[in-house]
Amino acid sequence: MTACPAFLDLRPGMTVIVRHDPLLGESSDQDWWMGLVLHCNGGARDPQVYTLFQIADIDSGVVRWVNADLVTHIVQGPNTNKSKSPDPNQDPHEYETKCYGS
Repeated sequence: MTACPAFLDLRPGMTVIVRHDPLLGESSDQDWWMGLVLHCNGGARDPQVYTLFQIADIDSGVVRWVNADLVTHIVQGPNTNKSKSPDPNQDPHEYETKCYGS
């Protein structure tokens, strides 16, 4: 049995790990970055399946459109369910990284 890709569970407000895909002229000195999902955009064939995400880089504040296959992990607290958005009142220092796609 294969696990579902991480991007199938994404919703706005979730924190994610994104594989770095450098833009033209940008250095490729990092492998990944952490971001906050701002918007989920459905595909043309099935709008209920999100394939493109608007994600804000937590370190730099840069907002990027990201293809679904670049999202590798969903960052969640220990008591949150992967099917719902993280609790905004939860202590951010208790977060742990959990991968659903591998």
